[in-house]
Amino acid sequence: MKNFNIKAVLFLNYFVFAILLNSVGTVILQVQQNFGISKSSASILEGFKDLPIAICSFILASFLPKIGIKNSMLIALFLVSCMCFVMPFSNDFWFFKLLFAIVGVSFALIKISVFTSIGLVTNTDKEHSSFMGFLEGFFMIGVLAGNVLFSLFIDDHNPKSTQWLNVYWVLGAVSTLSFLFLFFSKLNETEAKSEKTDLLGDLKNSISLFSYKKVLFFLLCAFLFVLVEQSFQTWTPTFYKEILKLPTSMSIQAGAVLAGAFALGRFLSGFFSKKFSWIYVVSFCVIGFAISIILVLPLTHNIQIDKGTGWFNAPLVVYLFPLMGGLLAPIYPSINSVILASIPKYLHSAMAGLIVVFSAIGGTIGSMITGFVFQEFSGQQAFYLSLIPLSLLIISAIFMNKLKINPKK
Repeated sequence: MKNFNIKAVLFLNYFVFAILLNSVGTVILQVQQNFGISKSSASILEGFKDLPIAICSFILASFLPKIGIKNSMLIALFLVSCMCFVMPFSNDFWFFKLLFAIVGVSFALIKISVFTSIGLVTNTDKEHSSFMGFLEGFFMIGVLAGNVLFSLFIDDHNPKSTQWLNVYWVLGAVSTLSFLFLFFSKLNETEAKSEKTDLLGDLKNSISLFSYKKVLFFLLCAFLFVLVEQSFQTWTPTFYKEILKLPTSMSIQAGAVLAGAFALGRFLSGFFSKKFSWIYVVSFCVIGFAISIILVLPLTHNIQIDKGTGWFNAPLVVYLFPLMGGLLAPIYPSINSVILASIPKYLHSAMAGLIVVFSAIGGTIGSMITGFVFQEFSGQQAFYLSLIPLSLLIISAIFMNKLKINPKK
């Protein structure tokens, strides 16, 4: 298979950061128990993760190809490997702030590099869309694996136990393996570079993207989608622990089930994108997810969970809630692929940077709003709020679909 080695590297890198990034929900739950941190204070970890992503993406996106796509990914993997080996010795909340800040900076480098690389290893719009769907699906496999991995290190009988921090030895080893795999792989970066411009010219190219209405509506779609996605992913473990009264390990595993549903949805999007227009896929998913929220959340009120409850004897809603993620999953790769396939390859790095920036801001705002509403009102009301951005998302997607991009020479 053409470009097999570098494609495998992209999948592995995404897998590593899927675990690290989306462990924030588990960490938020654990720091509340280990260090007595409130929900609103714990939710700031999302900001420590997402704001560095946004800031670094904005600064680096326009000229990252000149630094080198492969070099950028190697730097990111080196940073997180080092931090993972420090975490088992952490004994205060600030360690976790530092961890997610470094993960955020590193993911900015990884995601821009990966999104730019997709255009280098695919040849057609449909191949681009399909590969994007499979890549995002594999990202969710990483989220699933991460939730299962963390749950294995949780001590349900001692909420104050910090033995779960030993999971970072495993994550450090996986990050190091990914670094070595990438180091010995080759990537032709020629097409990602614009030889006619210097750094100032690359920055102007990035800014020029804002002149296209299709790009503006896309950025709004990306912001709204991640706002909803991150609120569910980050707060599902806490929702299961405090609203459904399930054991901590099972609550974290629920995050794995949600990730599994996301993975299945994104893998399927890789197939659907070859058969249906992206706007039909996105519209079906948004409407289906909104209906699921309205039907499933009422089932979580006044639910009785016995102490011996496990996955084999849990109430139906325990399974239904995370499975809703399958409907939400295809949206992100669909809209990302559409916009990247609409512009020249030398602008992919700049566009990827904007995707990361607006996604990070959306994720931070979504998680913090959900955490606040969860604390002040209820978990159900926090998730009902997602109906508002979902409505705006489908409207923005319809406008985006009607617009065209004619790149300026």
